[in-house]
Amino acid sequence: MSTREAKFKDFEERVKAAELGGGIERIEKQHKAGKKTARERIDYLLDPGTFVETDRMVVHRCTDFDMDKKRIPGDGIVTGYGKIDGRLVYIFAQDFTVFGGTLSRTNADKVVKLMDLAMRMGAPIIGLNDSGGARIQEGVQSLGGYADIFYRNVMGSGVIPQISAILGPCAGGAVYSPALTDFIFMVKTSSYMFVTGPDVIKAVTHEDVTKEELGGAMTHNSRSGVAHFIGEDDESTMIMIRELLSFLPSNNMEDPPVKPGSDDVERVDEKLQNIVPVDPNKPYDIKEIITTVADDHNFLEVMPHYAENIVVGFIRLDGKTVGVVANQPAHQAGVLDINASVKGARFVRFCDAFSIPLVTFEDVPGFLPGTIQEYGGIIRHGAKLLYAFSEATVPKITVITRKAYGGAYCVMASKHIGADVNYAYPTAEIAVMGPDGAVNILYRDKIKDEEKSRVVEDYKNNFANPYKAAELGYIDEIILPKYTRKKLIRALEMTQNKSVSNPPKKHGNIPL
Repeated sequence: MSTREAKFKDFEERVKAAELGGGIERIEKQHKAGKKTARERIDYLLDPGTFVETDRMVVHRCTDFDMDKKRIPGDGIVTGYGKIDGRLVYIFAQDFTVFGGTLSRTNADKVVKLMDLAMRMGAPIIGLNDSGGARIQEGVQSLGGYADIFYRNVMGSGVIPQISAILGPCAGGAVYSPALTDFIFMVKTSSYMFVTGPDVIKAVTHEDVTKEELGGAMTHNSRSGVAHFIGEDDESTMIMIRELLSFLPSNNMEDPPVKPGSDDVERVDEKLQNIVPVDPNKPYDIKEIITTVADDHNFLEVMPHYAENIVVGFIRLDGKTVGVVANQPAHQAGVLDINASVKGARFVRFCDAFSIPLVTFEDVPGFLPGTIQEYGGIIRHGAKLLYAFSEATVPKITVITRKAYGGAYCVMASKHIGADVNYAYPTAEIAVMGPDGAVNILYRDKIKDEEKSRVVEDYKNNFANPYKAAELGYIDEIILPKYTRKKLIRALEMTQNKSVSNPPKKHGNIPL
């Protein structure tokens, strides 16, 4: 064998060693736990044959605790770039088979290099997280590595889409970088997020809690609001990430991708005529309206299990990405509370950062009353949604389907806080409060019980309708529900070149 051939063979063996990670035994253990390896996940996520790996040969520099005797090429993280639907993305995947996916200083350096590249090239970055947190043997070096990543998460926020998938147990510092990204995916049975695990909690607070209850996928998707999507397994989660990216631009200077379809922009839907009930207190599913008007009836809902009284997500109208915010009368009558306000505000700010127009479907009886909400800060949290809609400079179109009462009318993208086009159905009720409450205040002790029903009916006829607001120009047009799709598309066409700038400032002070 010539010297050249020997060098080539040595190189190939080194590549194989890097690709094996922690070895066959640990790979099999990963598979038995129902999880894919880092490289398998990348293969599922990216277009076939497009992955280009970076820093494959990097090893850690730690010599304490006999770590110098345990050096594995790649050091437990796979980094590189590839394509999704032909578009450039950057990706890192933690390899749980190597030191439990823990983060070393050199791990962090690999991720930092990738994040800097993603920012320079203006492309999304995706983190496939499966990590035990900071590598204890490295102490503060590992912690410094985390902080370097956190800083870049913040600098990249609103510049490039940042997506995290939690695909195993992630603790400590391993959860803060995902928390700073735009969207978090979790897997139903194999992913966990917590700052401190069950053992530490038991020692400190004496609480008994399982890791599933503490930080499982459903906990964070339904109770804490930390995560946005839940997948059945690694493969389905990768498919969901691909779908989400199909709606998003590569960076804040580009438009979202257009996906021309065969769905008629002039489509009229008679079904919409009957979705909103005649009885104003009867619930209905706002998602029926959203899916009916959307191209191909496709709606990618974000955070479907959390704060279900508000619905947010992405649709396409005439092939273009639109962000939807909608009150949900089928859940708590669509009332705004703390969780709904925060969920809506975060989504609105994401869409505004990436030039995605906003369509708001409004049916809201007000803010949720009670001591729990007041003590929890509903005033401050409700103001976040108001702030987000007011600050947003993207095209904003609002459709009032039924109730728009009180301060909630103002908050839900009303004309007064900068909405460009405001529609209302004939079933809309725009007022300070509902007819019964209004009559009780206006005619306290002045009318007899037998007269009350007549007075309430008079109030409904005179005030609980869209015509007063239309007379004042607060509603641009009252439309029949069946024309919603084409009205929205025309409004979005009209506003597509919208150019508005907020007053020059370093940044506002959102009521966090």
